[in-house]
Amino acid sequence: MVEFEDGRVQLIPFAWDSRDKSEGGQRWFHLYPEFTKKHQEFFWTNTGQNWNYMCADCHSTNVKKNFDLASNSYNTTFSEINVGCEACHGPASEHIQWTKSDHQDNNRIGFTRNLNKQVQNWLSKPDVATFSPEKITPTQQTLVCAQCHSRHVQISENDHVEANEFGERYMLSLINSSLYYPDGQIYDENFVYGSFLQSKMKKAGVVCSNCHDPHTSQLTMPEEVVCLQCHKPDVYAVSDHHNHTKGSTGAQCVNCHMPETTYMQIDKRRDHAWHVPRPDLAGKLGTPDTCLSCHEDKNSQWSASYTAKWYPNSVIQKENHFASMFAMADQGYQQAAQSLSHIAQNNANSDIIRASSLDRMAPFANTNTLVAIARGAKDPDTNIRIGAIHGAAGITANERWRILEPLLSDNVLAVRAEAAVTLAPLWQQLNAKQQAELQVALDDYNDIQSFNADRGFSHTNKANIFVHKQNFVQAIKAYNKSIEIEPNFITAYSHLAEVYRLQNNPEKNREVLKQGLLAIPDSGELAYRIGLSYVRSKQSNLANQFFTKAVRFEPNNAQYHYVFGLNLENENLAKAQGMLSRAFSISGNPKQLYALCDMQIRHRQPQAKQCIQTLSNFAPEHIIKQLIEQLDKNKPHN
Repeated sequence: MVEFEDGRVQLIPFAWDSRDKSEGGQRWFHLYPEFTKKHQEFFWTNTGQNWNYMCADCHSTNVKKNFDLASNSYNTTFSEINVGCEACHGPASEHIQWTKSDHQDNNRIGFTRNLNKQVQNWLSKPDVATFSPEKITPTQQTLVCAQCHSRHVQISENDHVEANEFGERYMLSLINSSLYYPDGQIYDENFVYGSFLQSKMKKAGVVCSNCHDPHTSQLTMPEEVVCLQCHKPDVYAVSDHHNHTKGSTGAQCVNCHMPETTYMQIDKRRDHAWHVPRPDLAGKLGTPDTCLSCHEDKNSQWSASYTAKWYPNSVIQKENHFASMFAMADQGYQQAAQSLSHIAQNNANSDIIRASSLDRMAPFANTNTLVAIARGAKDPDTNIRIGAIHGAAGITANERWRILEPLLSDNVLAVRAEAAVTLAPLWQQLNAKQQAELQVALDDYNDIQSFNADRGFSHTNKANIFVHKQNFVQAIKAYNKSIEIEPNFITAYSHLAEVYRLQNNPEKNREVLKQGLLAIPDSGELAYRIGLSYVRSKQSNLANQFFTKAVRFEPNNAQYHYVFGLNLENENLAKAQGMLSRAFSISGNPKQLYALCDMQIRHRQPQAKQCIQTLSNFAPEHIIKQLIEQLDKNKPHN
């Protein structure tokens, strides 16, 4: 780490591989070879590699970030540079007194936090393959572990353990497409907790120390027997269950139920959701197939055939897994709405999966989702309430206010703040009393942004609230502060440019976007938005120049190809069709395939009939009928 005069501590991108030389270790290596451009967030001098914001809270003890916006500098303090005893156990003063006493308090030995296991005795029941908890006594252990072992945004320096509420200090990331596969398996670095919350183990009362020594993080017993603490060996540690040779890699529970993903090039981490392998889903959705971790020369069709043969009566194989519905929702299929509602209201699903279903509902507002959101907003689980808030963004103003207004005074900071920002777009429609009520929660939301004033997103978030209040002068000021604090934060340029568009100032709109493109020269989003600006000004040729950049910078962005294709229609029909075809192949969105079919019909292209036939696999019957009628009308006359 390198400390600068302004208090910033930045992480140099080189690390020592401490593994044995036979494993490829004992060498220096570049942690982030893909981030070598100075405008990239994770370039070593930028915010993505800033210790004060990104690392200190988890890797040190009693951290106070102490960022000063006026001077754009830090005076970060800590009690210990590493993770000391008090990071987990809390203040030790009472513990010191306990050591000098008669030691009557043998439960917490003078500490205020209860870090015990939740289950003291596991019972064996006849004809049940797993042990059952005699009693679950809630403790704060996972809450303490989760403060570092989770994907989250820190929103305050409040004591979430004392409050018994994670959302008092952190905003947990839900199971979304940028972090997880649609079946809940880990994709990006998620640091365990989001996976653990999906598991049956969590529901059964298992906590981290049932398997791990909390002081070393190592397993408390050999890997091959750790699962057999609860899963009866005569049922699970036999070939009838795992169908592999005893002692082989495939016979180990963790290799099938806790597959590894490598992060930071050499750091292998296991998935803690304990998924049952579903190669049938992997073949359909492109999710990881655990079987192929070993059988690299095979495919999911092969592994699915074996699991079907091994477990012909499997209930799990026949259940309606949420993965297919999450995948449909992530691709924009309106048919997903009803299924999302079922998932959200089904208590058999884990709370975080229910929350993540609600989180996806904003684009699918209908009666089913409205009912699910209304119920979710009243749920005792914080994540479910937050999921309902996010899902409510797509419902009508009156319903949104009715459902979310009670959450403006929720006892959890994260809930109040998310309710406030979701209701903020309604500001102009609210009466004075409603605005006053909303403003109290917006103050909480703005406090969170002030806490994170060292990041561009915080100033952009504040600016967005000013926009909803139509205070454009303050909004522009806040967006510019965002750019000053974090010059490579694309969203600030996009939103500032949008303010100028709302003010009917296309020249200023493009000026800001081009300023951003100079700062982030490979930004597909900024190039795309410049192209849209030229489209609105009816300067199609200039628009296409920037659309060309957008698809080059982000070749897998379906939206960019789609809009580029539409704009190319009168300039280069063949290329336009290619762009629309590419858009659909990336996204699977029927809207984009419909646009291609419509274009081919209007231009009397011979491929139109085949296009309609393909679309019939995705679109409602009445849409297909309309296109066929249009095709018949456009047939050339003899």
